[in-house]
Formats: sequence, C-alpha cells, structure tokens
Amino acid sequence: MTGASAGIGRATALALARGGAVVVLAARRLDRLQALADTITAAGGRALAVRTDVAVEDDVRALVGRAVAEYGRLDMMVCNAGFGVEGPIEAHTTEMMRRLLEVNYMGTFFAARAALPIFRQAGHGHLIVVSSIVGRRGAPYVSGYAATKAAQVGLIESLRAELAGTPILVSGIYPVSTETEFSDVMRAASQWETHATNGPHQSAEIVAKAIVRCVRRPRPDVYPHAGSRLLPLLSWMAPRWTDRFMQRFGRTPRRDAR
Repeated sequence: MTGASAGIGRATALALARGGAVVVLAARRLDRLQALADTITAAGGRALAVRTDVAVEDDVRALVGRAVAEYGRLDMMVCNAGFGVEGPIEAHTTEMMRRLLEVNYMGTFFAARAALPIFRQAGHGHLIVVSSIVGRRGAPYVSGYAATKAAQVGLIESLRAELAGTPILVSGIYPVSTETEFSDVMRAASQWETHATNGPHQSAEIVAKAIVRCVRRPRPDVYPHAGSRLLPLLSWMAPRWTDRFMQRFGRTPRRDAR
C-alpha cells in the first residue's frame, strides 16, 4: 500500500491488518511507517515497512519485489499516495504541476505496471486506486489536483476494460473531503488556504471501511460518502447548475497568512 504513513493510507492499513491481511507499507517517511508496522505487529498482525517514493519507478518496482520476496505473493495493490495544491490556477507553478503529475498520476501508473505482471502470473489480483470525487467532477481552486485525479480515473477505467473477463480486478475509490493532514500539506505546498463552506466531510476511518468492503466484495467504483455518487450524474445532466452548486458548496480561497 502506497501513502501508508498517514491519513487514509494509515487507517486502511490498520483496518486491513485487523481483518487478517499481511500489509506492506510504503511511503517516504520511514519513521512513521515503522511506527505503524510496530503498532500492527504489537496487535498480532503482520506488516513490513518499505521506504518508497512513488515518483521514482525503481522504488515502486523494488517495493513490489520486496513484497513478493518476503511473502511469496502479491494479492492486492492499493495506490493511495498523493498530495494537492490549492488556489487559483495563476498560483499553480509549473514545478507544482509537474510534481503533482509525478506523484498522483505517475505514482499510480508505476504501481499498476509493477503489480499487474505479478497478478497475471498468479492468475488473480486486485488493483485499488484511491482517487477523489474531484476526479469525477472538478471543484473550484483545486484545478491542478483535480486534473491529476481525472487522469487516474482514465487509467482506472482503461485498465478495467482491458482486464474485463479476467480474474484481475480494478477498483476506484472516490472520497470527498477527508479529515486528515492533507489540507495542511496542500497549504504548505501552495501557500494558499481554502475553506470548505457547506460541503460534506468524512473521516479517514470511513474511507478505510469502504476500501475493506471493496476488498471483501469487489466493486468497480466506491463512493465512501453515499451522496457524492450523484455528483457526476448531476454534472452530466446539468453542468451549469452543477458549476453553481460547486461554487456554493465548494471551497473559497485566501492566501496563507503564515
């Protein structure tokens, strides 16, 4: 699992381990990963921490190789690593966008390309990609982030079509705004701060439970916040109305005062 050191990734790793899964934890912050692995082990589970930068293809290949070497198999790859920037598009620098693409899209691409040959050889496997509801319908002031999440959606759907009729499964997870350190990371990366007005929120644990349900009963698309599944449909049926809806219930920006 990539992006396991915090937020949705950490909550999902804990939930999977409680359910009996052996988890291989990947992120750049090895100290956090090892602390999580120790927590899982102390509770009777099995976990391995592997420092991984998903933007580096060799790191991702090494992660998959380590998992197979340690445990002899790879049943599932959860692609969760990602970050965002916020603010008007004029505030999105070229360097920001390149890094967003490297982590959010290329990191997912590298993970899929490393895992799928193992799944094909084994005759089974499940690729789970944690995207975002803004990959299904863009929101104000997160245009760069939404674009990379939309790219993930294209990858998910294409792979699902390629693998239709095989024992290899592909699922997309589409959370709404989730209560993690994600917003703090976005603010630090972009020097802009946005505030959700009346939009829905959820905890990382709710998303983790939805992912575990998807592992047990695989589904192509998972919306941890039930009402959000209507948003892509509304956008298709009434795009201008949905634009106004997103303005009202989306985010308002201001420069980070720090």
